Amino acid sequence: MNDNLAARVLHTAELVGYQEGAVVSRTLVNQKTGTVTLFAFDVGQELSEHTAPYDALVQVLDGETEVAIAGQPFHLKAGEAIIMPANDPHAVKALTKFKMMLTMIRS
Repeated sequence: MNDNLAARVLHTAELVGYQEGAVVSRTLVNQKTGTVTLFAFDVGQELSEHTAPYDALVQVLDGETEVAIAGQPFHLKAGEAIIMPANDPHAVKALTKFKMMLTMIRS
């Protein structure tokens, strides 16, 4: 874990800021067993379709997004989450400015 964040209360949505025309990320945990990364997307920004060898949990912290998994779109808003299954193609697009926490466990 990022040592300056350990053993304290975190306001996760405040740990990463929006940047005009960009996707910003901040890794909170980076271990061989898994990662926890925060993302802030400006409206219209996206992560193009790709696959990952592990399941990943997306938790929307702020705003709204469309997550496509194996071609099926899902509309998520703050407080909602979705699991992206390993090896299924997926993409993320910001419908508004939005923030998410991505948790991937490597097993």
